Amino acid sequence: MTHVLILGANGQVAQLVRRRLLAETDAHLTLYLRRAKRLGQIDPRRESVVEADVNDYQALFQAMAGQDIVYANLGGPFEPLAKNIVKAMQQAGVARLIYLTGLGLYHEVPGEFGRWLEASIGPAVMDDTRRAAKLIEASTLNYTIIRAAYMTNADRIDYELTAKGTPFKGTIVSRASIADLIVKTIVKPELHRYSSLGIDQPGTDGDRPY
Repeated sequence: MTHVLILGANGQVAQLVRRRLLAETDAHLTLYLRRAKRLGQIDPRRESVVEADVNDYQALFQAMAGQDIVYANLGGPFEPLAKNIVKAMQQAGVARLIYLTGLGLYHEVPGEFGRWLEASIGPAVMDDTRRAAKLIEASTLNYTIIRAAYMTNADRIDYELTAKGTPFKGTIVSRASIADLIVKTIVKPELHRYSSLGIDQPGTDGDRPY
């Protein structure tokens, strides 16, 4: 049985991942979030809940015990969260991390859409996101960073991946598609080792995401 720690378990993508893991695997899930009541009903045979903030290092470290994979689905500021995740995983001896973030970490988004992205999100947030990713990439962790295009709630799984060092494609992607990539990587953790992947819906290139 694989033990999966989901950080930010009430996030929209995390909820999709949780439902699919419960339906399609025998994994045990530890759901880590600040307000546990938002989860609703849980399966006590398959799920444990930790009500805590990722900024609470001791709580985070304790939650790492016995985990095989950590999937982080968090909101910023990202740099202090990434520091705690890396430190806690290394101290607990947990190596496999799947980290969901946004596009533009490496100035890889071309053209007008890339310029619009930088201006609309702003340098402070973009720089914070980039520092967080650098901390993960510089660590000893076996990481998969997922750089998602603008997310939609479309009920479709349709995506393509781009590697670090290549231009980002497309402008949008469904949360269902992101969840599919995460579930596949959890089921087969040898996939996408030490990698940073862009994910988008094919054929959605343009100057704006919608």
